[in-house]
Amino acid sequence: MNTTIVSRRLAGVAAALALAGCANFSGIEPEAKLRAPAPPATASEHVAPVSDRWWTEFGDARLDALVDEALRGSPNLGVARARLRRAQAAADALRGADQPQVNGSFDFTRERFSKTGIFPPPLGGSTQDIVNLQANFSWELDFFGKNQAALEAAVGASRAADADVAAARVVLASNVARTYFQLVRAQEQLAVARRTLGQREEQLRLVGQRVSAGLDTTLEQRQSEGALPEARQQIEALNEQAQITRNALAALVGSNDVPTVGALPTLAKLNTTTAVPALPADLVARRPDIAAARWRVEAATQDVKSAKAEFYPNINLTGFLGLSSLGLDRLINASSTQWGVGPAVRLPIFDAGRLRANLRGKTADLDVAIESYNGAVIEAFHEAGDALASLRSLARQQAEQRQAQVAAEGAYDIAVQRYRAGLGTFLNVLTAETTVLAQRRLGVDLAARVLDARVALYRALGGGYNGADATVAAH
Repeated sequence: MNTTIVSRRLAGVAAALALAGCANFSGIEPEAKLRAPAPPATASEHVAPVSDRWWTEFGDARLDALVDEALRGSPNLGVARARLRRAQAAADALRGADQPQVNGSFDFTRERFSKTGIFPPPLGGSTQDIVNLQANFSWELDFFGKNQAALEAAVGASRAADADVAAARVVLASNVARTYFQLVRAQEQLAVARRTLGQREEQLRLVGQRVSAGLDTTLEQRQSEGALPEARQQIEALNEQAQITRNALAALVGSNDVPTVGALPTLAKLNTTTAVPALPADLVARRPDIAAARWRVEAATQDVKSAKAEFYPNINLTGFLGLSSLGLDRLINASSTQWGVGPAVRLPIFDAGRLRANLRGKTADLDVAIESYNGAVIEAFHEAGDALASLRSLARQQAEQRQAQVAAEGAYDIAVQRYRAGLGTFLNVLTAETTVLAQRRLGVDLAARVLDARVALYRALGGGYNGADATVAAH
């Protein structure tokens, strides 16, 4: 058997062994598992989807304008859109990876050849123009799906970024609405505090008259006078809170043109009468953050496939066609034609564990994506359940609070009348007033909490996101 045949057979055996050994990624598998928890027993399959302009249901044109302005100019939303464009560009860049590539080149070099080099005279010792004009061709044959998996991973990342834009939109709109309602609450609490101040000023006049008539002592007068600074301090504290809230609203909207206290609607004029829905059974499909998490799982899965494909041979078809000559004047000549074509195979034999380490990293990324998705699903049902529970409880609390406030107001009126008639003490008036004030504040807080809980519910139900057919524009 001649040496050439032996060499060829040994090369074939070596190639087969290398091919068998290069695909050794055994023992590297993801540990996390996708979980799809069943919706609670109270969930319903017949819950209408939330409008993608849910904030208009509160019936306040100022709020509508503020949310729209925030959605147009928010830097955070702009960042999300920029990330989407970047992800889309990455996917577009990979779409042509498995297609033939052609590029052209032109090289011109003026070179002096050594007299004592490999070229004898007359070329040796002369100065010549070396010209090369050619087209290069390459085509990577994706037999093992590496490029396709990389493309699908990029598409998954792009779709995740798309859902992230929708999620950022929902978060921004809900933050604007919640901050706006906090400002309305501050306005209402200021109204309560100012009413209390006026009430205490009236009490001071009444006490002064009774002291002048000898019916009361300076003790009652001092008690009445001490209540005024307290009321003014509360008004100042509420003014501070209102200004801070207004600043926060301006930052969310990106403009200082936001309403001031006194120019806002009252809590009673805002619509909070929409029926409280049941928990939707398809909540997972309505949430953009869950859609983004699911697409990241898909992208990470494809990254693992691409990493496994790295263990297999990389096969390319390459070729070139062009002209090469000594001297520019001889370039355009049939005898200057050159070409070449052939396969190129690259396969890993020994890489010091680099490929396995890369696969372990991609597998860990997949585990992270899966557990993030599982956590997002659990949190979604948690948030929606909490919002529904709060709204139902707040409705009952408001009913009880209204009754308590009516009773407290009545008790206060009786205490004042008895004091005027000399049948009761001023301490009774102060005690009754404290109860009335507490109920008025509680009434404002409960009304504001209803609005806040409804915003939280809209957000928990996905804010109108429809992953089936909604694609958020990247610009």
